[in-house]
Amino acid sequence: MIYDGHAYCFPNLNGLGGFNDFKTFNKHQQIAISQHFQPVWSDIDRKIIKDVSKIKPADKWYIKSAKDIDFNPAHRGRYEWTDKGVKYVKQYMPPSVANMEYMPEDLIAEMDYAGVDMALLHRTPYLGIGNKYIYDCVQHFPDRLQGLAHVPEWEIFEKLDQSIDNLVYAITKLNMKGLQFLPDHMTLYGKEENWDSPVFKPFWDAFADLNVPLFITPGYNSLQGTSDLIENLSNELIKLEKWMKKYPSVKVVWTHGLAWRLFVRGDEMKIPELIYKSMPTDSSNFYLQLLFPVLLGDIWDYPMKQVLPTLKELNNRIGSDRLIWGTDIPMVMRFFTYKQCLDQIYIYGREVLSDNDISMICGGTMSELMTIN
Repeated sequence: MIYDGHAYCFPNLNGLGGFNDFKTFNKHQQIAISQHFQPVWSDIDRKIIKDVSKIKPADKWYIKSAKDIDFNPAHRGRYEWTDKGVKYVKQYMPPSVANMEYMPEDLIAEMDYAGVDMALLHRTPYLGIGNKYIYDCVQHFPDRLQGLAHVPEWEIFEKLDQSIDNLVYAITKLNMKGLQFLPDHMTLYGKEENWDSPVFKPFWDAFADLNVPLFITPGYNSLQGTSDLIENLSNELIKLEKWMKKYPSVKVVWTHGLAWRLFVRGDEMKIPELIYKSMPTDSSNFYLQLLFPVLLGDIWDYPMKQVLPTLKELNNRIGSDRLIWGTDIPMVMRFFTYKQCLDQIYIYGREVLSDNDISMICGGTMSELMTIN
């Protein structure tokens, strides 16, 4: 079985996205898109703007930093805004996302063509927070899709009981197969990322009782490659290890991978020993996703053989039974086709890994984790 461990479906981004109003939803999009490494160009001549510091729709990773401008999800995967009469564009998604929505039918068509059997729908607030929407997507293709629940991280402490109720409902009634948790959406609202503190214990106790995996996205909000972010990544991994010791029965998936852009050195990638030491690899409940094309596709072309030594090293240190192939579709298709995303590991990965390792990474590990027969 080929299982994409990291995919998306999302409603029209000009709608409410599960929020109470479009303005709040738009702020989430504005800040997320502002922080992303995709380039900005001027609409009039399509020239890349190298210094975007003065025209960013949001100054920093903070909900109140969103500017009062005409920022909008426009069409064909692009976001647009104006500054001093000039229209600027960021092509965040591939142009094939025509109506700024990605329906389950779109995903299944790509899966059919690439030969992917199943996919797990991930969550992030700038693509909507509605659990019911994900439930509906899965109901269209119950044998091909599974979905993750999401509870707004910034509300958990103030609305603890309601957050627990929403979590339990999403898992037990909407049949979500795990929880997507994004710590940096606490700092987005000016709160400390103290998700491992005693005040969150009732929430995590309730989650552990549900017996589903936790998919946690690291608490950094940019991938612009500095030593500070490497130290931050190390601290996040150490924090996770401490949390896992409190909940030894919970399986945890570190999504996206290890912020691969931080480790690019010329035409190779080198993960610092500090990061390996920080990962809770001693625990059989720790899993790592491998999303190379979406984070490195603007640096290295297909088939991206530059990552093969790292793939081999990760396999040796962690094991194929805890490595998960994923894509971040549809965003990844701004660089690679969906089939290329699979072949990048499924075909070319065989240069450094055994057939059994490839089989596990590209589906076997997820099948076991998500208890698929």
